This record gives sequence, structure tokens and C-alpha cells, in this order.
Amino acid sequence: MVLVREAVGRSLRTARTSQGRTLRDVARCARVSLGYLSEVERGQKEASSELLNAICLALALSPSALFSDVSIELASHEGVTLTVVDAA
Repeated sequence: MVLVREAVGRSLRTARTSQGRTLRDVARCARVSLGYLSEVERGQKEASSELLNAICLALALSPSALFSDVSIELASHEGVTLTVVDAA
């Protein structure tokens, strides 16, 4: 079983590392402690919606993109195929 907090952490870490940024840089921009951000990325802490929003802003990542990535990961572990629907 994959926990949501673990999938969120992996998605955030992937976004951060793909930008070539350090934990320290993102933590400073998001105004969270480096240790806390590290725990969120490792799936050890479940961040509040306010803190997730701050981290997403620091990464220039929309919360909807984060949760889309998380949904895809969770669905793949469940053996479900998701269909993306264009809201436009």
C-alpha cells in the first residue's frame, strides 16, 4: 500500500530535483524549516494544505499538478488507469 504522504513527498522531491534546487533553497522560499521539508519529502510528515501550497509556490508548481502526479502514482499501484479529462 502506498501512503498519500509518501506519494506527495516523492512528487515534491522530483519537482525540486528536476529544477536543480536544494532543500535549503526551497525551504527558505516556502518559509518552512529545512528539517520539516525533508520529512515531508521522505513521506514522514503529512503537510497541511497551507504548507503544501507554500511549498508548491516555492517550486512554481500548481497544487493541481502535484495532486495529478499523486493520483497517477496511486492509481498505478492500484492497477487502475486514469483518464485525463480536459476541463476546458
